[in-house]
Order: sequence, then structure tokens, then C-alpha cells
Amino acid sequence: MKNKTDGKIDRKWAIPLSILACLAIMYVCTVTGIASIPFRDANRILLHEFLHLDVDMEGITDGSITIIRSVRLPRVVLGFLAGASLAVCGAGFQGIFKNPMADPFVLGVSSGAALGAAIGIVLHFGTTLLAFVGAFLTITLVYNISKIGKKVPVAILLLSGIAVSQTLSATMSIIMILNKQSMDQIMFWTMGSLNGKGWGQIITVLPYSLLGIALLLTTCRELDIMLTGEETAIQLGVNVESLKKRVLFASTVITAAVISVTGIIGFVGLVVPHVVRMITGPKHRVLMPLSLLFGGTFLIICDTAARSMAVWEIPVGIITSLCGGPFFIYLLRRMKRGGGL
Repeated sequence: MKNKTDGKIDRKWAIPLSILACLAIMYVCTVTGIASIPFRDANRILLHEFLHLDVDMEGITDGSITIIRSVRLPRVVLGFLAGASLAVCGAGFQGIFKNPMADPFVLGVSSGAALGAAIGIVLHFGTTLLAFVGAFLTITLVYNISKIGKKVPVAILLLSGIAVSQTLSATMSIIMILNKQSMDQIMFWTMGSLNGKGWGQIITVLPYSLLGIALLLTTCRELDIMLTGEETAIQLGVNVESLKKRVLFASTVITAAVISVTGIIGFVGLVVPHVVRMITGPKHRVLMPLSLLFGGTFLIICDTAARSMAVWEIPVGIITSLCGGPFFIYLLRRMKRGGGL
């Protein structure tokens, strides 16, 4: 439904309708895949295995049960969790930076994670752990480089992030050149993929994502005030530096946890908040929950396409870039014509 005053979707309907649409898409993507499982059998497996209903399972093979229970459903759940987390982080970053180009990777978190993962792959030790540590150490370094007294100017923070990111990327390239036998594995990790991921990875990511998202959702009112500018926000009682720390900390925890498991999945945190903002407006009280739902749904759809389009699975990071790149070009052209972002 449209709001008569601003042409945006009526906020009271936006979140409930989005939840229903998200659940429907999760269901469709769970019963869809390159392995042919009859629709009726897939439904019976879901009812028996996850709702524990007394359903007749006669005629259903163990292979079909394994595909639904241990392959498709955990991928759908992890895809939603990863997409939702990255999109919420993107909304938070764009809020504190007041910059439409900001995303969860803008401060070099992805480069730090990639370097940590590369080291883990070469040493055959704790790739997920080292990726998480690399991401967290990177944001700590960038923050301390940018800090002037008790303040962290946004412009310096962004520039520091770019500089550190390029340095870490160059270091990873050197590691790849010196360890050519591991190059393919490192490259595949940087493309982002949910292939081979299961319930264990969900349990690993879930507490970090829940903690970080809960913290970000508490900043909605302050981020709305930040839209008026830092000076005005300070006059209205917002502790701007504390807000930056909270958003940076929460976003880093979430992003580090997600990409340490999935690899680098780009454009979700950049494009999804823009789409939601175009639909509902800039208020973070609606923007963040809807970014969560849209981001999770978007990544689920992309991952289903990645595992269903061909016999050889395509890394989902490639699909998100193929979808997100052209759309972002459209946004830039729209801004160029004065339409704004």
C-alpha cells in the first residue's frame, strides 16, 4: 500500500508482508534444486524431519531426506542469516558515514579476512578462525590510525580503510604468488560460497549475528538524527563518537563472523539498503528490519540460482555481483540525473 504523502510503501504493512514473502521464498528455495525431488516428497520430508509430524515416509529414499535435511535447508538458513547480516551492516555504515558508497567491506574488513583465510589455507590451520581474527585486527588498526584525540573523523576513517585494505590485498597477492599450489583454493574462498556449509556453520555464525544485529537495531533513532549532520546531532544530544564505535563494533563482529564462514559475498550490504530506502524512505526504524529481510531473501535467491543453473556450482559471490553491479550502475546514473540515492 502506498503512503499518500510521500509515495512510499505504508510502513505498517511493509514488515509483515516482507516476512511472509521471505518465508515463502525460503520454502520454495528449499524444495528447489538441481537434484530432482518430487514436490510432495519434499513436503513430507520437511513435515517429518523438522516439525516431527507423523507423516508417511514410504517411498522416500534416504538420499532425498539427506539432500533436504543436510544440504538444502541449512544452506537456505545460512544464506538468509548471511544476507540479512550483511544488509543490516550496510544500512548502519551508510547511516554513520552518510555515504551511499559505504558497505560492510569499506574499511578493509574483507581484505583482513581474506588475508587471514589465505594464511590459514597455506598453513592448513583454522581458516575460519584466522579469517575472523584478520577481519577484527584490520578494523582495530583502521580505527586507531584514524583516531584524533577522542574523535574519529569519518573522512579519515574511510581513507584509512582504503589504504589498509589495499596493503592487505597486496600482501595476500604475494602469498598467492609464493604458494601457487594454494592459489585456486584462495581464489575460490574470495568469491564467496555456501557450498558444503551446514548446521555447524550456522551455529558458529548465529550468536555473533544476533548480538550484532540487536546492537545495531538499538541505534536506529540516533542514526535518524545523524541524517541531519554531526553538529546538529550533537546539539540534539547524540553522542556521535559513541554511536560510531557501537556501529563499527557491531558491524565488524557480524561481518567477520559471516565472511569467515562464507568467504567474501559482495554487493549485498551495498545495494539492498538502497533498494529498501527507495521503497520505504530513510527512517532506520523501518530501514534496518526491512534490509535484514530483503538481504536474507536476496542471498537465498542468488544461492539457489548458483546451485541450480549448472552441474558445476557457481560461487554465490559471482551471482550477487552480476545482479548487484548493474543495479548499482543504475543507482549512480539516477544520482547523476539528480534523482538522488
